[in-house]
Amino acid sequence: MADETSLDEILGGRLRLRQFRAGHRVGADAVLLAAAAGAPVARFVDVGAGVGAVGLSLLTRWPEARGDLVEIDPAQAALARENAELNGVDARARVVQADIFDGAARRSTGLENGEADLVLTNPPFFEAGSVRASPDAGRARAHVFAADVEDPLGAWIVACLALLAPGGRFQMIHRADALAPILAAIGKRLGAVAVRPIHPRADADAIRVLVGGFKGSKAPPRLLQGVVLHEASGAYTDLSAAIHRGEALL
Repeated sequence: MADETSLDEILGGRLRLRQFRAGHRVGADAVLLAAAAGAPVARFVDVGAGVGAVGLSLLTRWPEARGDLVEIDPAQAALARENAELNGVDARARVVQADIFDGAARRSTGLENGEADLVLTNPPFFEAGSVRASPDAGRARAHVFAADVEDPLGAWIVACLALLAPGGRFQMIHRADALAPILAAIGKRLGAVAVRPIHPRADADAIRVLVGGFKGSKAPPRLLQGVVLHEASGAYTDLSAAIHRGEALL
């Protein structure tokens, strides 16, 4: 596996990750999601964890937290376990290889509903058949939902929200053009729902949204100030650069 992977640093070297050279690789979405996680919690669940970028970044930032990293792909899950040890947080990280859609499978791993203080997720972006999937199986699984699930994005969100304890916090990142089905899936399950648009440049439409909320809250929704990733020159904005260095949060 060593020949198939690279050892990389993100967040200004604060986190080291071994990941496959080919296939899905950690990028800005994971960095932004981790930056938007909010205040420290005792226990969180990272759903669709991949090699562990989001969950492990929180464990390195929150020394008292414990995290479950849920990943269906066995090869990615194996790398997440290696990365937890590599970053010295393996005593507080539990990598769970499970299908988030399968409630019985989740429970069989000890991942019970209603117990997490925080659930974070970066789901696949596309339904099966809506795009041409990558020939790389790992990349395809990361980007495209399995074909055997009806309304997979909605079902994914509902499964994530089931893991939350009362008062628990939810945070996800996804395509901006999927905001309507995201909010429909959340429905009345969360309150104080906050939407933060992510723009590639100040003059461009949003390409991502960060969507979060609290289970059981009755507070109204909010549309937050957007984040601009790049200047017209292509360089990171000051805020974006600070987030990518691990020096700023959202």
